[in-house]
Amino acid sequence: MFEKLTSVIESLTTNSISEDRKETLQPLVGFIQSKIDNGQPVNINFICTHNSRRSHLAQIWSQAIAQHFGFHTVTCYSGGTEVTALFPMVVNVLEQSGFEIQKLSEAYNPVYAIKYAENAQPIIGFSKRMDNTFNPTSGFAAIMTCSQADEGCPFVPGAEKRIPITFEDPKAFDGTPEQEAKYKERSLQIAAELFYVFSNVNQ
Repeated sequence: MFEKLTSVIESLTTNSISEDRKETLQPLVGFIQSKIDNGQPVNINFICTHNSRRSHLAQIWSQAIAQHFGFHTVTCYSGGTEVTALFPMVVNVLEQSGFEIQKLSEAYNPVYAIKYAENAQPIIGFSKRMDNTFNPTSGFAAIMTCSQADEGCPFVPGAEKRIPITFEDPKAFDGTPEQEAKYKERSLQIAAELFYVFSNVNQ
């Protein structure tokens, strides 16, 4: 894993995670543990309405942190209820944390290759519906990262487990002087909570 990214992951602290929030995260811990215990692959699809901010942050951090802890059968995905585009500030704050990101296309909905390690397969990042062919069709945990998707998708086709773990939308700060700081804050909050999740899974 890239040195800077490793340093950021190792500096994450879970002290600020409340007991209520830990209870919210526990079903994901349980899902991963069950799959590991049964020798099965772990597929996690993070879902948000537009698949542009929170779901991508959760997917990318989850994949990197799973690898950091040595969970090599974990594969993370993301999707939405509609297609928009991966928001550029998400790319910016992930690069600040040590991910290496290459823009592969200049379309309205650009495609990015997101790497967390020199020899690891890059994560392909772009906005897509949750049922896109890039995503699993069965046996996965659907993590609802925004309240709108949680309320609007009471049923996720193919999901073995549906778990609401919602985050506040940094979009509220778009175009303000606080934009970058708030995106970084949300990114590191998501990272810390996923660090908590994987640190509570036994090999």
